[in-house]
Amino acid sequence: MVSSSHEAMHRIFQEDPGVFARTFRRLDLPFPDPVAVSLMPTDLTEIQPTERRVDTLLRIDTASGESHLLIVEAQGKKDPRKPGSWAYYVAHLREKYGIPPVLLVTCQDRSMAEWAAKPYAIGPSYWPTLTLRPLVLGPHNVPAITDPSAAARDIPLATLSAITHAKDPNVPAILKALAVALKTIDEETARIFAELTELGLGKALAAETWRHLMAVDLSFFRSETSQRLRAESRAEDILLILTERGLDIPDTARERITTCTDLDTLRTWLTRAVTADAAEDLFADAGD
Repeated sequence: MVSSSHEAMHRIFQEDPGVFARTFRRLDLPFPDPVAVSLMPTDLTEIQPTERRVDTLLRIDTASGESHLLIVEAQGKKDPRKPGSWAYYVAHLREKYGIPPVLLVTCQDRSMAEWAAKPYAIGPSYWPTLTLRPLVLGPHNVPAITDPSAAARDIPLATLSAITHAKDPNVPAILKALAVALKTIDEETARIFAELTELGLGKALAAETWRHLMAVDLSFFRSETSQRLRAESRAEDILLILTERGLDIPDTARERITTCTDLDTLRTWLTRAVTADAAEDLFADAGD
């Protein structure tokens, strides 16, 4: 059965595949940022009944014109059979798609990461025919991000940091930085990464710390301050649209827009601003 932490690890790369390139650049490995990313089928089953499925498979195209496949595997325990499966994935995908694959393994434990990173040779010891070299992300090379401003600059990487350092004694500081950073983005995106973090922490003790932080910090999204800031932002968008369309905005209309605090009303006005012939058309319904 796929664990929650296993699921979260590869979902981060689906949410933001660029986190792969950014992380490895910090390790001085030459992976360029993607300019296009495609989610590929994960089922590698052939005619035979044996089912083979990778966690996540992405096609990454870069500005240089080069492309590669990114195979993401989350590994929670040592499994002597797994390197053989990984070698199969790499060879099969290279033959199927004709572009080079990269195998990325994510771990939460340093010893697990060291095990996964070892080259795996196929063939006799005196003449290996194929050698598998996975790239591994874990607590040994993913930075421990404890600065909220640094976390806010790259929330996917901060999320990956929290998950891979789940067993680190310093994880409370990492989680706190991420919790603060989530306040700087929209509520929907924040909730996605908050849920990914909770899933990724799994049964680690850090999961309880995270749940407590979310109970306190994500109340920000329901606070009066949050409501006011979102209302102000929506009002600014309405005025900008009207201005860009060359419509006159009387003082009475401007005041009505900027003093409104009801997000549903502002959403209606925002929609109307795209097609209205005059600013007053925003308030056409009785009761507006």
